[in-house]
Amino acid sequence: MSKSYGDKVVLDGIDLQIPEGTVFALLGPNGAGKTTTVQILSTLISANAGQARIAGHDLTGDVDAVRAAIGVTGQFSAVDNLLTAHENLMLMADLHHLPRREGRRRATELLRRFELTEAAEKPVATFSGGMRRKLDLAMTLVGDPRIIFLDEPTTGLDPRSRRTMWEIIRGLVADDGVTIFLTTQYLEEADQLADRIAVLDHGKLVAEGTAEELKRLIPGGHIRLQFTDMDGLDAATALFGSDTRDDEALALNIPSDGSIPTLRAVLDALDAASITAESLTVRTPDLDDVFLTLTGRAQPAAGTNSQMENAR
Repeated sequence: MSKSYGDKVVLDGIDLQIPEGTVFALLGPNGAGKTTTVQILSTLISANAGQARIAGHDLTGDVDAVRAAIGVTGQFSAVDNLLTAHENLMLMADLHHLPRREGRRRATELLRRFELTEAAEKPVATFSGGMRRKLDLAMTLVGDPRIIFLDEPTTGLDPRSRRTMWEIIRGLVADDGVTIFLTTQYLEEADQLADRIAVLDHGKLVAEGTAEELKRLIPGGHIRLQFTDMDGLDAATALFGSDTRDDEALALNIPSDGSIPTLRAVLDALDAASITAESLTVRTPDLDDVFLTLTGRAQPAAGTNSQMENAR
């Protein structure tokens, strides 16, 4: 799938396949093409080239079926500040052409599920950021979508509200079998939620895999041994080498892939040499390291063929 605006290439032939009932996270710096990807897959704009199938429906040939299967929660809340939470949900039910009785039932159910029942008749203008985002997601669920696009859903939320949203997202997948396509600028969010992660940079996919698979792509993992005196450090240095010795901290960093066999080998070597370390810590690359290495930048503030994306 590709998208250009004049001479500017925004997406350059991305190719993904996303299993049903999973969370897929798309990471990338600002301007990498994340929001453009969501806009294309949610039928808001058209790609210049490529094909995609959403919930088994062709993205361009069966737009109404695609729209019936999806829900979208954008970066900015789409709730009406002048209406109450209940009125916002009823408005969405009307837009989905639900019978009035079914709309009321669905609104009541969603208010309960998102712990907004006590605030149901209050104007949304009085809501906190976390409450607004919960209501925004609840409105997305009125139509009972099977695929939900969440474009940076926790931007601007405090840590507690962000974790509340994480629990809600996990519940949608575990309890409802919903498929989540998530874009986020919070790498911890992708690490916590996503079954698979893709990294997008300058419109191209530069890596894809589970969080652990992506972390293993990046060198820099090590086992850090801390000692109480220089004698212990000298003995360990003679055993393992001195490339990453830290005399001031009385510590030695031993390159490691983070695996149990590597850790066991280090412990066995220490035991055989009768060397005692005060402490041992294992450090493996995290998604921040992955992001920085693959994109050259710091952390930012669906069945396919080579030109086809599927968010089944």
